[in-house]
Amino acid sequence: MSLSKMTLFSLPGFPLVKPGDDLTFLIQEALASSKESLLAGDVVVIAQKVFSKAQNRYVDLNNIVPSEEAVKLAEETQKDPRVVELILSESTEVVRHRPGVMVVAHRLGMVMANAGIDASNVDPHEGQERVLLLPKNPNNDCLRMRKALQKIFNVDLAVIMNDSVGRAWRLGTAGIALGASGISPLWDLRGKPDLFGRPLLVSQTGLADEISAAASILQGQGNEGTPIVIVRGLHFPDNGKDASSLLRAKDDDLFR
Repeated sequence: MSLSKMTLFSLPGFPLVKPGDDLTFLIQEALASSKESLLAGDVVVIAQKVFSKAQNRYVDLNNIVPSEEAVKLAEETQKDPRVVELILSESTEVVRHRPGVMVVAHRLGMVMANAGIDASNVDPHEGQERVLLLPKNPNNDCLRMRKALQKIFNVDLAVIMNDSVGRAWRLGTAGIALGASGISPLWDLRGKPDLFGRPLLVSQTGLADEISAAASILQGQGNEGTPIVIVRGLHFPDNGKDASSLLRAKDDDLFR
């Protein structure tokens, strides 16, 4: 499938999300305020923090009691032992660590720094030291959001939950898909011809990650307040898989 053009636009003025908020309603309101609608084939990219805040995935560090393992790792990484305890509780394996850095295998399968736990753009709360955890099931969140939006707008569309993460061997963060529904996250090109008719042998494109990275440019990392991005013009088929299809098996992961 060839593609010559796609467009992306954010929804400005999106409100600060609070625990219990109806994200579907907020997106519908933001679209109406922007005099926009959703069309068939649109991909709605939603920042992870929006889901986490609505799901009240806040943790007050004052309530965390570090284990002996967390205290030891905190000394080695020069991190707050309470944060390290949270990282361990959200992870299945510590992959690498050094002063200032903890790379872990998150319980959802992603290899990432600090298990995705973050304090940036987290609303202050009097008397608390709050951080935000990743959602418990990003793929299910995307599926539910997709069904809700499709019911409202009566069109077939896709939903991606993205987050910005660092990558092995590269400087800087880039958007990746934590969850996806309605689009083939991994675009398998194996067997298709190259420019000279030779079959491609290993080519697979992380389509959901590429969309996530493009959307993150509009979402920003600071005070932009634009966590929702609509990607239009892709019209890629849906193979029924979710973002877990992007995860490399541990045995195939040379980084680990």
